Amino acid sequence: MSHQITIYDETLSGERTPSLSLDLLSANITLRELIRRRVYEEVQDYNASTPEYFRGFVQPTDAERVLNSYRLKERKHIDWEAQYDRAIQSFLSNGFFVLVDDRQIEDLDTQIELKIKTQISFVKLVPLVGG
Repeated sequence: MSHQITIYDETLSGERTPSLSLDLLSANITLRELIRRRVYEEVQDYNASTPEYFRGFVQPTDAERVLNSYRLKERKHIDWEAQYDRAIQSFLSNGFFVLVDDRQIEDLDTQIELKIKTQISFVKLVPLVGG
């Protein structure tokens, strides 16, 4: 049975916007795997058509921040693994935190049990620039 979750991006002021929906095969996932799946899906969506704007969690290298997205200087494929590495490094250096049902997850290897109404928010503290 698959589990669909919606990931929200949230600001420190509490403003929330839906960012991505994921279908997961298991009701349990680590935070590390959740971050990996999020970054992978966002980059795959972008790479499928390479639009002018990238709407993802990590700002690609050579991109400028614009309202709700990033504009790449030239359209190119983005390396999801470099984006993922940057996201993990940022988490470890407190660049963002993750709330699951309003509870902060502090360790990448914490198991998250997904329920029907589980709410997941990524709260950025500093801009994330990746590969």
